[in-house]
Amino acid sequence: MPLDAALADKILKAVDENFADQIEFTKALVRYPSRRGEENAVQDFVFREMKTRGWAMDRFHMDEEAIKRHPGGSPFSAEHSKAPIVVGIHRPKQETGRSLIMQGHIDIVPEGPTAMWTSPPYEPRIDGDWFYGRGSGDMKAGHASMFAVFDALKRIGLQPAATVTVQSVVEEESTGNGALQCHLQGYKGEAVIIPEPSGEKVTRTNVGVVWFQIEVAGFPVHVREAGNGQNAIEAAFGIIKKLRELEAFWNTRVGDNPLFKDTPHPINLNIGKIKGGDWASSVPAWCTFDCRIAIFPGEKPEQMMRAIEDAVAKATREDRFLANNPPRITWNGFTTEGYVLEPGSEAEAVLGRAHQTSTGTPLTAQVLPAYLDGRVYALFDKIPTLNYGPYCELAHGFDERFSIASLKRSTGTMALFVAEWCGLEAI
Repeated sequence: MPLDAALADKILKAVDENFADQIEFTKALVRYPSRRGEENAVQDFVFREMKTRGWAMDRFHMDEEAIKRHPGGSPFSAEHSKAPIVVGIHRPKQETGRSLIMQGHIDIVPEGPTAMWTSPPYEPRIDGDWFYGRGSGDMKAGHASMFAVFDALKRIGLQPAATVTVQSVVEEESTGNGALQCHLQGYKGEAVIIPEPSGEKVTRTNVGVVWFQIEVAGFPVHVREAGNGQNAIEAAFGIIKKLRELEAFWNTRVGDNPLFKDTPHPINLNIGKIKGGDWASSVPAWCTFDCRIAIFPGEKPEQMMRAIEDAVAKATREDRFLANNPPRITWNGFTTEGYVLEPGSEAEAVLGRAHQTSTGTPLTAQVLPAYLDGRVYALFDKIPTLNYGPYCELAHGFDERFSIASLKRSTGTMALFVAEWCGLEAI
C-alpha cells in the first residue's frame, strides 16, 4: 500500500534535516584512499559506524575456493583484495514487512596523476552543487546514503519493520567477487537496492565484463641490427588490431539486444595498461598489456573468452615470430555476465512511487554498458535488483564529482522506498 502523504512528507523532511550530517559522513569516506587492496582502514570505519547504529555485525574474507567453484566467480590474481567484507543487519522488533538487501562498494579506482586534478583527490571539495573527490560519485555518496536512510527514520522515531542487510563490499571494480561472497555467505532478501550513481534512474540492464592480460615475447638485439630481432611492443600492436576487429564485430550484434539499440557502441574494448621493454637502444624482448571488454546480457563470459583467444591466434598466425612464440593470455579479473531487470516487479513499482514523491517526476530507466554488482542477485537469487542513485560525472576520471541536490533527492527516494517496502515500526 502506498505511503500516507503526511508520513512521506515527514520522512523527506527528516532526510533534509539530516543532510548536513550525511555530507560529512560522505566526506569521511572520501578521505580514505580505498584503492584495490587498500580498503582495510575504511572498512574498519564502516564497521564502527554500523555497530553504533545497533546492527548485528559480521565481517568476513572471501573464500577463494568457494568463489572458484561458483559459475559467477571471477579469477583471483596477486592484486586481488584481501580486505574484509563488512555487513550490518538491522532486525526489527517484529518482522511484518518485506526484507531487503542494501549494498555499496567501498573500493575505488586509482586517482592517476594528482597534478591533473583541480584539487587533491582525497580532500573533499564542494563548489556550488558539486562535491569533488575520487570515489565520491562511484560510489561513496550512495554508500553513505544507506546509513542516511536509517538516520533519517530514527530522527522521527521509526525504523524498518523487516530485516535489512547492509553490505559494504570490495572488488566491485575488479572482479565482482565481494558481492558474490555475500551471496555465498547466505545473506538473502526479497529485493536489493544498490545506490550506484544512476542519475536518479533505475538501471534496466547492464553488460557483463571480461578482463584479460596478454604477454607478448620478443627477440632482443642491439638497435643497430633491429631487423634481426623481434619487437614485442610492435607485435602487441598487431594483436590489439585484431581485438579491435573483434570489438567491432560484437557491436554489429546490437540488433540482437533491443535494450541497447539506442546505445552507441555498447561493447567497448579498453587497453587499460601497457608495459614493455627494458632499454631505449634494445629491441624490446617483452610487452604486457591489460584489457577490458564488455559482453551483452545473456551471453556467457566463456563465449567472449573463446573469441579473444581466436582473435589472438589469428594475429599470431600472421606474424612469423609469434607463430613460433605464441602470446600468453591470462584471465585476471572480471569474467561476469550482465543482467536485465525485467519490468513489472512490485519492488520497481514501490521505487517508482518513492521517486515520484521525492522528485516530482516519473521514474525512468537507463541501460548501462558497464558492470554492476546487481548481477549477483538478479542471476543467482532471482530477486528484483534495483540500481538507483544520484547523478555523477567523471567517474574513474579526473575531478570526479556528484550533484549534491541529486544525492538529497535520491536519498529521499531510498528512504520512502524502505518505508513502503519494509514497513515501519516505532523504535
